[in-house]
Amino acid sequence: MKTTRLISTIAFAFALLLSFNAEAQKFSGLDKSPMDASSFPSNYKESNKQIKIVYSRPQLKDRDVYDLAKPEKVWRLGANEAAELQVYTDMKLDGKDVKKGTYTVYAIPGKEEWTIIISTDLNVWGSYFYDEKNDVARITVPTTEGDESLEAFSIAFEESDKGADMHIGWGTVRVAVPFEKK
Repeated sequence: MKTTRLISTIAFAFALLLSFNAEAQKFSGLDKSPMDASSFPSNYKESNKQIKIVYSRPQLKDRDVYDLAKPEKVWRLGANEAAELQVYTDMKLDGKDVKKGTYTVYAIPGKEEWTIIISTDLNVWGSYFYDEKNDVARITVPTTEGDESLEAFSIAFEESDKGADMHIGWGTVRVAVPFEKK
């Protein structure tokens, strides 16, 4: 009886050990282009947001901005998945309505100006499946040059007279995208 109980206990412990190994979760390492978010108002204590963007932050690593964001080609605005924009209140971009909802943001970078595109595409990796017929609004804005170089691609919102400006910065390239309250 004791032998049977000992064998059963050993078999149970062995099975338990195998099941823990089989069920062990494997987590990937830190992404090279970590995900980030920016919103307006940007104060974390303010819960009544008007707009928020979730995007990944590629690093320059001694490369030029335009080696990574190819001029005159549709780009996903960041890395990995295309940037996702959540609009919590109806807005306008270059006179076009951007209704409350979720969108993807693309860009067509240029040395003198960038075209920013708001699209109904969702859950898109990169810009491989970009389809112009899903555009909600486009705006072409001039580039400016910042005083300091940003290693990581960055987006921040700032209040403007008419709504909120989405500021994009990478290296010394700066772009401001004006969203207007409706």
